[in-house]
Amino acid sequence: MIALFSIAVAASAVGAPPTEHPKRPVATYSIVARDPLTGEIGVAVQSHWFSVGSVVPWAEAGVGAVATQSLVDPAYGPLGLDLMRAGRSGPDALKSLLAGDEGREVRQVAMIDSQGRVAAHTGAKCIQAAGQVVDREHQFSVEANLMGRDTVWPAMARGYLLAGGDLAERILAALEAAEKEGGDIRGRQSAALIVVAAKGTGRPWVDREFDLRVEDHPRPVEELRRLVKLQRAYLHMNAGDLAIEKKDFATAEKEYAAAEALAPEIVEMPYWHAVTLANNGKVYDSLPIFKRVFEREPIWAELTPRLVQSELMPKDPAVMTKVLGQAPTTQKAK
Repeated sequence: MIALFSIAVAASAVGAPPTEHPKRPVATYSIVARDPLTGEIGVAVQSHWFSVGSVVPWAEAGVGAVATQSLVDPAYGPLGLDLMRAGRSGPDALKSLLAGDEGREVRQVAMIDSQGRVAAHTGAKCIQAAGQVVDREHQFSVEANLMGRDTVWPAMARGYLLAGGDLAERILAALEAAEKEGGDIRGRQSAALIVVAAKGTGRPWVDREFDLRVEDHPRPVEELRRLVKLQRAYLHMNAGDLAIEKKDFATAEKEYAAAEALAPEIVEMPYWHAVTLANNGKVYDSLPIFKRVFEREPIWAELTPRLVQSELMPKDPAVMTKVLGQAPTTQKAK
């Protein structure tokens, strides 16, 4: 359940002005977690409410993560991160903010810091079924309110612990476990997932490895999983782009191939793989890929000659002739 409030005392304590917000009731389950091996920090949430990702999950590389829900005060997010950035542990930051909040009994909040110190609070007046599991040994917390049954959050904890893969994969497993256990008594609508690096670089666009939101969907957790897979593909694409920028075409070729394997339905991925092969002297290997791309979306054949000036395709006219020869006949005629 979510409704917006403010923490006047706590806000003043860290120099932020108190704000007023209207109530917004939303049933929610969430997880905050840190990977002890990589130091990555994550938070994810699902709710029967539109755009839950704009309210509940907060995270910053090298600092920590916050999930703030039930009759929610979004200020717990930025204020909690402020306190942890200033050196407070996750449990201490949460304790401080709760102490200054007269509405603490309708709040449900979890915080974890960059060292994995974790705590959660479920107010006595949160709508049942509501509860939490805080696992300090494994550095995570799961929490839920307005669930169909009180077995949802224990199922989330088991799902997280039993899952393999990286932090994003294990967090997804926790959300999926909640759904299998019945989840929100009212159903589902939106979801979000954030995973940040162990240390901040000062460049949030680099530090946020996953920053995904499903605003409105009949099966938001299922859609979130699809987006996580797609994000993995684009992480390889980004690495390939960086390699091309450095003229490291061998690395770019490997990264684009990995991206294509994860998301073959995205035409642009095999296209850049083919471009890299051609620019790396492997024109013969690139031609079947260009052919598949041009047949699916002929507009890429029109784009290809423009890459020569940017040094992304060889200047050899014979190479361009071979490549464009893979386009459908109607495209060649143009």
